[in-house]
Amino acid sequence: MLNRILGWSRAAKRLVVVGLDVCLGLMAMWLAFTLRLETPHWPEGLQWLAYALAPALAFPVFAKLGLYRAIFRYTGINALITTGKAVALYGALLLGCLLVAQWEGVPRSVGILQPLLFMLLVGASRALGWLALAGRSRHAPYRLLIYGAGSAGAQTAAGLGNTRQYLLQGFVDDDPAKVGRSINGVRVHAPWDLPEVVRRQGITDVLLALPSTTRERRRQIIESLHELPVRIRTLPGLSDLASGRVTVTDFQDLEIEDLLGREPVAPDPGLLGRNLAGTVVLVTGAGGSIGSELCRQILREGPRQLLLVDHSEYALYAIHHELRALVPHGSAPDALVPLLASITDPERMADICRHYRPGSIYHAAAYKHVPMVEANAGEGVLNNVFGTLNMVRVALAHGASHFVLVSTDKAVRPTNVMGATKRVAEMVLQAVAASPRPPFGPSGDAPAGPWICPTRLSMVRFGNVLGSSGSVIPLFREQIAAGGPVTVTHPDVTRYFMTIAEAAQLVLQAGAMAEGGDVFLLDMGDPIQILDLAQRMVTLSGLTVRDARHPEGDIEIVFTGLRPGEKLYEELLIADNPLPTDHPRILRAREEYRPWDELQGLLHALHQAARGGDAAAMARLLHQLVPGYHRERPQALP
Repeated sequence: MLNRILGWSRAAKRLVVVGLDVCLGLMAMWLAFTLRLETPHWPEGLQWLAYALAPALAFPVFAKLGLYRAIFRYTGINALITTGKAVALYGALLLGCLLVAQWEGVPRSVGILQPLLFMLLVGASRALGWLALAGRSRHAPYRLLIYGAGSAGAQTAAGLGNTRQYLLQGFVDDDPAKVGRSINGVRVHAPWDLPEVVRRQGITDVLLALPSTTRERRRQIIESLHELPVRIRTLPGLSDLASGRVTVTDFQDLEIEDLLGREPVAPDPGLLGRNLAGTVVLVTGAGGSIGSELCRQILREGPRQLLLVDHSEYALYAIHHELRALVPHGSAPDALVPLLASITDPERMADICRHYRPGSIYHAAAYKHVPMVEANAGEGVLNNVFGTLNMVRVALAHGASHFVLVSTDKAVRPTNVMGATKRVAEMVLQAVAASPRPPFGPSGDAPAGPWICPTRLSMVRFGNVLGSSGSVIPLFREQIAAGGPVTVTHPDVTRYFMTIAEAAQLVLQAGAMAEGGDVFLLDMGDPIQILDLAQRMVTLSGLTVRDARHPEGDIEIVFTGLRPGEKLYEELLIADNPLPTDHPRILRAREEYRPWDELQGLLHALHQAARGGDAAAMARLLHQLVPGYHRERPQALP
């Protein structure tokens, strides 16, 4: 019956509520007369005018104050306050009319009694409607605890009362003063009681309503929930609670930063914008994971012009469309310039730099997926090595003051073509920065004294980026949502991880600290075991891992074996000689490289081999160029 009523049109529902209020107004009038005359009442004579006056006054007042636009299932304290205001205004009008009219047989006290009774009846009708609709949630598929009994938790609970997906079973809070008390009839539990509460009440989800807590405390709470068979969700923030209503679409999976296992590295504001404010900045690979985040952060620092370079039309369109909304009002029309171009086209890149004269270049364009580059080694070499060489060439030719290469931990003792090409790209920057004479152009152009590279060339090395297109995090989430299995290459594989924001900030700060030929890297703490990460994501989704010890589990983890060129462990340093920088968590390394005079001959041969598709020659030259490069033999699964 209730579902049938909810299926009515909005006009039909509104008509029913108006009819109900008319009936309640007449009932309140009858009760007022009965109480005043102290006997059951039947209207006579002019008393009928009082009965007619009640709905005639109530309807326009209620309509004007929006009572017939309200939705019963969202009835709350604000709606009841509005109802009280409407009835008070109506009562004042009714009393005024009765005092002026002086109808025979109509006591003036009815003008006070009837509005009071009417307010009780109308308020009760709204409350009963809300209870009837809220009762439908008793069969909700998800049983929820809210971790956090503060204002965010209370607002969330108020909104959840209107949903059919979740049935709120309680709050959890660290504050001993709140434990044992209740919020709107819902009990607040202590954190140490969680296992028992989850078991006894069949909890399926825990919602973190802690928008202002520290990242460290969030991680401690998540760790404490790790072994419980519940899915952990989070709120996007207090701004999303402003409406006072929360639906299932407002809930999110845990933020990627919550999976990091360490506190994100805070940027140094002084370093972050040192080379950006009021300058022309160029970002290659602007549509990629790192490039797009670089563009967002650069735009916040107020560059005079930001040049977005990408060879993917859609990626360039997407980031340009997004950033246009972030450009400060009143900026020049050409403050944001999308440039469809490939870094492997030296003429096109030279034209761009000749026309716009960028002061800082952030080179994020690269082929980075290990198996893809392994299967297309020639394209990987041309893009990662010679695309970088092209960019260095045009940076020097057109007066860029800073050039930063986005590199990878896979460049350290590489076991795959992608890592080897990135290490060669690093060596190009190191060799050019240290060259005693101009590396490009006739030797006769060299000045009499020692030549100093006019562009500060530097490179930034970091590990896997959480949430990027190449990260395992999105893949694991898709696999978990599909019911598994979750695929891990090897039980012992480990990786360093950082957030996209950390990676972009590291690149920008490194550019500000560059002296020439620097290799920068982030102190990323301990590496994370991928198997642990997969298990953690399964359990935090409220599911269990299916294995030999738990055959009844939900999600199976399958080991697929290392891919071609993949290794078990990644490193950030070739030599063990990191030096401190102006940022306490950023290190500088000066690693061995080949002088430019020696390097350029090998680069020429590598270019010929890549253009000709000679895989054997490319492999031989990469081995010759990069000490320590060797193909990793796949590890046998235990």
